[in-house]
Amino acid sequence: MREKSRLTVVGIGADGWSGLSEQAQALVLGADVVIGAPRQLAYLPDEVVAVPWPSPLLPGLDALLAEHEGQRVCVLASGDPFLSGVGTTLVAHGYEVEALPALSSVTLARARLGWSAEETEVVTLVGRSSARVARVLAPGRRVLVLGADAASLRSLLTVRGYGESELFALENLGGPEERISDGWSGEPGSLTVFALECAGPALPLIGVPDDVYSHDGQLTKRDLRVSALARLAPSPGELLWDIGAGAGSVGIEWSRLHELNRAIAIEQDPERAERIGRNALDLGVPELEVVTGTAPDVLGTLPRPDAIFVGGGLSTPGLLELCLATGARIVAHGVTLEAEAILADTYAEHGGELVRIGVERAAPLGGFTGWTPARTVTQWSSR
Repeated sequence: MREKSRLTVVGIGADGWSGLSEQAQALVLGADVVIGAPRQLAYLPDEVVAVPWPSPLLPGLDALLAEHEGQRVCVLASGDPFLSGVGTTLVAHGYEVEALPALSSVTLARARLGWSAEETEVVTLVGRSSARVARVLAPGRRVLVLGADAASLRSLLTVRGYGESELFALENLGGPEERISDGWSGEPGSLTVFALECAGPALPLIGVPDDVYSHDGQLTKRDLRVSALARLAPSPGELLWDIGAGAGSVGIEWSRLHELNRAIAIEQDPERAERIGRNALDLGVPELEVVTGTAPDVLGTLPRPDAIFVGGGLSTPGLLELCLATGARIVAHGVTLEAEAILADTYAEHGGELVRIGVERAAPLGGFTGWTPARTVTQWSSR
């Protein structure tokens, strides 16, 4: 934490000043300065010294708070300061805060709809791509979407086959102008939570069918992808390097497993790198980072990974050694005799698990059905 005065953060809802508790009002009135969005500051009594946030917020955040060093500073937040709120931003920037939350828009939305917390997924699009909604779409699922642009959300749902879903727009929750309407029509205001009861096609988080991906043949096929992910053993919040990413399928499905998972796809071919970005958007993980370049040349600038998948480039001198030096969990695939020899030598020196995976698929053979073998892959993994 920074060695600065503690900041008091007070949550305020659409019901304004009258909706604050006596404790919250006392904290606001007792401050030397109150900082917030213009909409929030408009609720306050005239005697309060009110200062709006800079726009954009982050570049001017530290400078504004430095101006009031040593003063009693109260910050206004929308509802719960730690639900896509300014409280999260302040803590992330090293400030110590004392928070007094109000009812969040999510709590109010669930109350209006009769949805339990356990069965409701919350997706925030505040400052983020609307493509994030695609990750959570599943038949029968209930989703609350914060900070969505109505047109973008409707388009995404329609394109992904969820145009028959029920969509509600909940505006100005908790305020005098509260309204619940059909989310498929009209132009709801900025203080709107969208509620979605999903009706559409199912898509697994991992083991996505191969034909869902756009690719030029450089794709880790579904059976191999699931095997690799099982050994990569993702946990929430971990970072994966997907080296020689091809279509990006391993990094994408790593990211789909949990909203906090992060992945960096390294691909030397610019056209494939651009395609990875499109696949990531289509499958609901727009935060996946794509680095166009050759491994190991670009790896030195990347944050330390928790796991590494090497789908290509095994014969590049020094690549596997650099990966081993990170201490990360590693899964590497090889299809050539040269790559297989490298993995066999690595297994002999470092242990781990070495397997050969051969997949055969039933296909028409004359008037009958026969087995069509895919190229056998050698897989080495180490924890």
